[in-house]
Amino acid sequence: MENFFATCPRGLERVLADELATLGAHDVTPVDGGAAFGGELALCYAANLESRIASRILWQVGRAHYLTEHDVFEAARALSWPRFFDVRRTIRVNVSAIKSPVKSLDFITLRVKDAVCDAFRARQGIRPDVDTARPDIRVHVFLTRDEATFYLDTSGEALFKRGGRAAGGDAPLRENLAAGILMLTGWSAPVTLYDPMCGSGTFLIEAAMMMLEAAPGANRSFGFEKLENFEEKTWRNLRDKALARRKPAQTLPIHGADKLGAVLKLTRDNLAAAGLENKVQLKQMDILDGSPPASPGVVVMNPPYGERLAEASDLAAFYPRLGDALKQRYAGWTAYILSADMELPKLIGLKATRRTPLFNGALECRLFEYKLVSGAMRRLKSVTKDE
Repeated sequence: MENFFATCPRGLERVLADELATLGAHDVTPVDGGAAFGGELALCYAANLESRIASRILWQVGRAHYLTEHDVFEAARALSWPRFFDVRRTIRVNVSAIKSPVKSLDFITLRVKDAVCDAFRARQGIRPDVDTARPDIRVHVFLTRDEATFYLDTSGEALFKRGGRAAGGDAPLRENLAAGILMLTGWSAPVTLYDPMCGSGTFLIEAAMMMLEAAPGANRSFGFEKLENFEEKTWRNLRDKALARRKPAQTLPIHGADKLGAVLKLTRDNLAAAGLENKVQLKQMDILDGSPPASPGVVVMNPPYGERLAEASDLAAFYPRLGDALKQRYAGWTAYILSADMELPKLIGLKATRRTPLFNGALECRLFEYKLVSGAMRRLKSVTKDE
């Protein structure tokens, strides 16, 4: 049994924990920013391949108590790094901390790098090179008040980089956050899903991949393939089973729209790159003027929200009109709106039945839920408290 830690967007920790449990993880413990869990090496491969929520899967290779920076260095140097990866692999060290007494994380990063290199030099007479841009091996160190935990990153590139994407928009939504939001809505086929401000199509693609049971990591490589204990046969079997499980592409009850033709072209390009060309129904439409698909279901959107003062007046005018459009034309739907603008609930004029704190990278957001009941919506100025 090995120990692992999966990172994820903040706010999705319990969703991640549930997902890991379905993959067979043991002792899953959600904490701020991710979930700890245990399992065999094959589970690590499966989590990288199948998780729609995780950002990275980290393999714990050491833990030690410390008082000073030198203690962290000695703990790192004592680990058998040559047993984990070949000296010809390039490395990068990342350090994060909560309530740690160390004065400089940059200094700790340098010292851990020196410790790893010293371990190789003592054993083999040579040391690995450092590559901070595209390393073969990523070493992660997490410091608490008195404990240092050492991890090897088994993912490589972050897991929200699914592969097979043509391009992103101006402010792309990370794929694992989009997948987590879809899970929070409770949406599943055959209920209609509609994104009327689809941008680069992230919600649409993630929803389609969920419907087709497509493993999000089936078309990319991973960091664990560069570790010394990599079991290629085990990995091939897992990936082959995942590829065989994927359902044939078909027309799906998933709809997208945007008022800009150039944006819809980007969406089509991304859908085609994901093998979903013509499987998601698209149309050019402004949500303030057009009507949704005939069959009510779940509408999810990530509308523009400004961080620049110049945008404030435009948004102040947009949100009330958005609320009116939802109230007048989306009766029977449940709407989910992701926004970092905390003025939205005051301006949109609808009562939120739930709001969930989430983070898009470092940006704090809320996922607002609105149940759009026919003839019963009233303009309100307040929303329910954060859950």
